Amino acid sequence: MPDPRPRPRHGGTLRFYGPGGLDHLDPAAAYYAFSHQVIRLFARQLFSYPTTEDARALVPIPDVAAELPTVANGGLSADGRRYTLRLRDGVYWDTSPHRAVTAADFVRGFKRMANPVAGAGALAYYTSTIAGMAQFAEGYRARFAGRTPTAAELADHQNGHHIAGLRAVDDRTLVIELRRPANDLLNLLAMPFASAAPHEYDQLVPDSPEFVGQVRSNGPYRITSYVPGSHLTMAHNPAWRPDADPIRRRYVDRIDVRMARVSDERVRDEIASGRADLSWGAAVGRPRRRTEADRNLGWALNPYLVFNLNSPREAGALRRREVRLAIAYAIDKARLVRFFDDMGIGTVTRPAHGVIPPGNVGHRDYDPYPTPGDRGDRARCRRLLAEAGYPHGLTLTMIYRIDAVHGQVAKAIAEDLAAGGIDCRLVEIDQTDEYYRILQDPKRAAAGEWDITPAAFMPDWFGNNGRSYVQPMFQSNTAVGTANYGGYHNPLVDDLIDRALSAPTEDSAAALWHQVDRQVLADVAIVPILVCEPTIEHLTSARVRDAIPLPHVDRWYDAANLWLDPPD
Repeated sequence: MPDPRPRPRHGGTLRFYGPGGLDHLDPAAAYYAFSHQVIRLFARQLFSYPTTEDARALVPIPDVAAELPTVANGGLSADGRRYTLRLRDGVYWDTSPHRAVTAADFVRGFKRMANPVAGAGALAYYTSTIAGMAQFAEGYRARFAGRTPTAAELADHQNGHHIAGLRAVDDRTLVIELRRPANDLLNLLAMPFASAAPHEYDQLVPDSPEFVGQVRSNGPYRITSYVPGSHLTMAHNPAWRPDADPIRRRYVDRIDVRMARVSDERVRDEIASGRADLSWGAAVGRPRRRTEADRNLGWALNPYLVFNLNSPREAGALRRREVRLAIAYAIDKARLVRFFDDMGIGTVTRPAHGVIPPGNVGHRDYDPYPTPGDRGDRARCRRLLAEAGYPHGLTLTMIYRIDAVHGQVAKAIAEDLAAGGIDCRLVEIDQTDEYYRILQDPKRAAAGEWDITPAAFMPDWFGNNGRSYVQPMFQSNTAVGTANYGGYHNPLVDDLIDRALSAPTEDSAAALWHQVDRQVLADVAIVPILVCEPTIEHLTSARVRDAIPLPHVDRWYDAANLWLDPPD
């Protein structure tokens, strides 16, 4: 029987429009869904996720790696601690002349994660897994402590120091040795942090303005212009070969992202009129159709309240557990649900009680700070503040980003805190990249640039993902780029994480991940506010075809897979 679906058409410009932004363009530092949408088009990893609507979308497959490593093919040692990965032929950088991607490029990419200027927010995934990477990262930070290094100094350190568990045997063979067996290693290798990096990056400070102008591509598209908060454009990468890329396609000629401080309604109007094809950051949805992959998606923590535990304000008030507990009791979580319901995007949102949301390994139903109907208890907030030595309340600075409903959420939280005796100075950060630069820099936290913020976190992968919440958010990490925004540090939690990573079974690991959850909330390190089912069906223009969501990129569409009819 002939396939009734139309054949994809090539050509045209895919047009995004909306208030979203990038946290970083550099794969070594980027940790935000909009950034990952773009990075997927120009930076490749050893493994990645296929674009499909069934459950295969949740399992990494070979990308630049030539095959899945097994004991039988020599790619995996019998003890599960050594991977020998052979690279695929035909993968090139868009240099002149085109140059093959090598195993040394992947070693460079791993080293760049640890850079002290703009490092990986989930660096702990790798330092706790790859032999010698923790020592490399510690030495990297120590060498440049207290000063900003030049590109030449960074390159000198990276090229002069080795990671014991990473070795480029030759141009086509990479060996990775682990501290302990890790059955989620392919998920780690599929993250954009683990992208290959060409030697040209040795001449550039990571994620600097100079880096933006000299990004090299080994994917189907390359950056042609980028002005943060304004626009981003991409065009074909002439070095890309479709027969050497099992993950991506390339149907449209160009990609044009217009970033603007506009309402969801304005974005919807632009898409409905055909002046734009896809939203950039605004959650404008349509009636949801569930895919097979949706069955196994863990929920997202969105939002949760982050405390800057290093803030000097009010004599370090946020370092006191009683003050943080007072804030936790003040928030009316049930009221905040309606902001997400009002968006009409078809997702399910409900009050959060634990750190690990439903559907993720380690989740258990329990509520350490119960209030009737999840409406909060402002009177209790006032009593706790008085007991902590602040009978007349506090004044705190809350920063928030502009995109989606974050402004409404921030203002509602501020109203709850005001009713509990805490005044909030609201500061809107109108560019997403600047918002995350503030949060990911421990020096700016120590300087008191912010006290609290409603942030969001979704699992970096699905399925066996116990570490994907607690390790980046709560393991001790004071490096630039950290996802432990508030500077939380508890040796007991660090030990529980290490034990969970070494657990012999998934069930025993899950029990330890839940212990981390309980300890973090006993310390009131954050306030879980809402959990969201990540099943938004985003609106597209009438000419967009084969728009397939990427679960690991917050279900935004794969721009390399879709096509336009008519093209322009």
